[in-house]
Amino acid sequence: MNFYDFEAEDVVCDVHKMEEYRGMVVLIVNTATQCGFTPQYDDLQNIYEKYNGAGFEILDFPCNQFGNQAPGSNEEIVSFCDAKFGITFKHYAKIDVNGENEHPLYRFLKEEKGFKGFDEENPLTPLLQRMLERTHKDYAETSDIKWNFTKFLIDRKGHVVERFEPTDSMDVVEEKIRELL
Repeated sequence: MNFYDFEAEDVVCDVHKMEEYRGMVVLIVNTATQCGFTPQYDDLQNIYEKYNGAGFEILDFPCNQFGNQAPGSNEEIVSFCDAKFGITFKHYAKIDVNGENEHPLYRFLKEEKGFKGFDEENPLTPLLQRMLERTHKDYAETSDIKWNFTKFLIDRKGHVVERFEPTDSMDVVEEKIRELL
């Protein structure tokens, strides 16, 4: 299996096959509107504007599984993203990324690229680690998504080539995107 074998609903309930993105470099991100990492929307939009014309796409999958930080409806989330960050990349419907109701695409992404740890240089890393240790003692041993703004990079052939945790530098994310373009 690869990325192109999946489909997902957008915010108006239209089903899209990931096949639509064949031949493109794709960054998939689970987002939240009320998270400490929400300002990454600015970086994501800037990266999108720089590289969209070169065959790059971002797919936004809101998720409310982490601290109830994406409580709004699909329409409210899109409205927030448009008003606050001017987001022009594709919004998909809110999904679960972990657990028994996890979206099949996310199950696949996690199987392809597991958790490798947080960026130790990020000042939010100790906070995330302490919080996860309290709620999920073996968090580091699972491939589960740990928090909002985890990203997966897909190459032009539909292979998952990289997983970025929310603490990873957006400069590193952009560099990896450039390498694939």
